[in-house]
Amino acid sequence: MSRIRLHLLRIETYVLAHTLRGVAGALGVIATMIMLINFVDLSRTLGGRMKDVNPTDAFYLTLLQSPSLILLLLPFTFLFGVLVAFVNLNRRSELIAMRAAGLSAWRFIMPAALAAAAIGVVTVLALNPIASALNAEFQRREAAMMENYLGEGPKPVWLRQGDGRTQVIIHARRRAPGVGIRLLDVSLFRYNVRPDGHLDFRQRVDAREAVLKNRQWQLTGARSAEPGAPAEQYGTYSIPSTLDESTALERFAAPAAVPFWNLPGIISRTERAGFSATGYRLQFDQLLATPLMFAGMTFLAAAFSLRLMRLGGLARLAGAALGLGFVIFFLNQLCNALGKSDVIPPVFAAWTPPLLALLSGLTLLSYTEDG
Repeated sequence: MSRIRLHLLRIETYVLAHTLRGVAGALGVIATMIMLINFVDLSRTLGGRMKDVNPTDAFYLTLLQSPSLILLLLPFTFLFGVLVAFVNLNRRSELIAMRAAGLSAWRFIMPAALAAAAIGVVTVLALNPIASALNAEFQRREAAMMENYLGEGPKPVWLRQGDGRTQVIIHARRRAPGVGIRLLDVSLFRYNVRPDGHLDFRQRVDAREAVLKNRQWQLTGARSAEPGAPAEQYGTYSIPSTLDESTALERFAAPAAVPFWNLPGIISRTERAGFSATGYRLQFDQLLATPLMFAGMTFLAAAFSLRLMRLGGLARLAGAALGLGFVIFFLNQLCNALGKSDVIPPVFAAWTPPLLALLSGLTLLSYTEDG
């Protein structure tokens, strides 16, 4: 009995090794294509707007942006890689020999699906924070390189902070360069929050300069005015803040540029400040559903590649698998757009495509294997 089990383990390991090699090959092809396309696009975009951009700058920006794009297309990596691996095993009649020996397809497909789910967990916990940090650096460098290329002045800054009792809207004509958050020509509008959620205007403060330090806005050259009271002048004036330097900067970050570990905190802070956190919630739920999506794509690819070669039609089935994979990808993008616009709840938008991929793969595999 132990010898039989050892043989089964060897077969499962053999199939898993072929699957991982197929996924690695698909990843290499997709990553190369993404980087080439991204490099050409950045070279064309930056080169057409800035004369002093060289290929080294475009290549560095490509290295910063490409990991996020590669992670976005990782489900296709598993679809293509698993499909190629199982089709090759089928062409060499190895799958036929395994099934003729009484080994169920579930036995050699399940390890591949579990490995895909495990890679999904690693992607969310480790690779996503790295890619998000690189993407955030890409956005900062691209903004710095593109700044003023049309002769425009610095853009105004809008911030919002608060809690359940007070909300403060902050407007500045521009942000001073350098380390830290230093705003120039600032206006702060302070509101009290009613129990029913409505806001009552409480105070306006105009200042020549505002520096965020130790959760305090340090205002210089301030002028404060409240309803029904004369304005007062202050050399310096302090207002408590729920922001610090990192959270204030994150306010400008797109959801894709926020690492997985930081998403719960930024969701909480964004909602306390009175903003909608739908984009961040959708990103968080999509990341949680990543292992399910990888496993679903693995089942889907395997289910379409088990047909016996002598029966024919394997190429059509492989094409159908790719077509269904593209349908799920576009469905994922559609749900993403609907979730961001609050048409459907973020949880529903994030989990529907992975569940559809998994259930489709399991249904097809059950029909193929068990009739």
